[in-house]
Amino acid sequence: MACGLQRGIAGQAADRYDAVKVLLVDANSERAQSVETDLAAAGATLVIRPSPGENLRDSVARVGPDLVIVDMARPDRDSLDDIRHLSRHDPRPVVMFVDRDDPAFMEAAIEAGVSSYNVVGAALPAVKPIVQAAVAMFRRYRQIEAELEKSQASLKERAIIIEAKSLVMRQRNMTEPEAYRWLRRTAMDRNRRIVDIAASVLARSREEK
Repeated sequence: MACGLQRGIAGQAADRYDAVKVLLVDANSERAQSVETDLAAAGATLVIRPSPGENLRDSVARVGPDLVIVDMARPDRDSLDDIRHLSRHDPRPVVMFVDRDDPAFMEAAIEAGVSSYNVVGAALPAVKPIVQAAVAMFRRYRQIEAELEKSQASLKERAIIIEAKSLVMRQRNMTEPEAYRWLRRTAMDRNRRIVDIAASVLARSREEK
């Protein structure tokens, strides 16, 4: 049976067992070992650390982790560039632990794509609930982002159809319902979406000008 961490990260059924890969970035080897032990107890089946001199971007490309944990002795703004790139091009949950409270850095880290920002001082808290919360927040954010993109695409497609419908009305001397039915019938005849027909109508009109 998959453990809580596996269900949280992979979203798998309880009776399916899949490896959960965690990339652990921490210059403090002793603390990294402690975090790795907690992760193993929480259900992570594979904890990987960057190769010597390897930056976060290259580590993620090499490992393909389900989760990234970055532990810093002090806030390091340069490291946020890799997290920002990761968030834009290869998004996945990122948990960050820092020793010092820095509100400005916290805001920058969250803006860069950190799912969970934790000021922990010298002693790390229990890792499992933090990871589970970070994964849940990441998945919710991605869902909202996908819904927003879908909504924006829908509005754009609607604008294309309205513009094409107006053009058909002028060119064919049709009423608005007639123009829409023409677009719909043409789409059905060609086995295409109405928005595709609308876009082709507009493109052909621009070419003829």
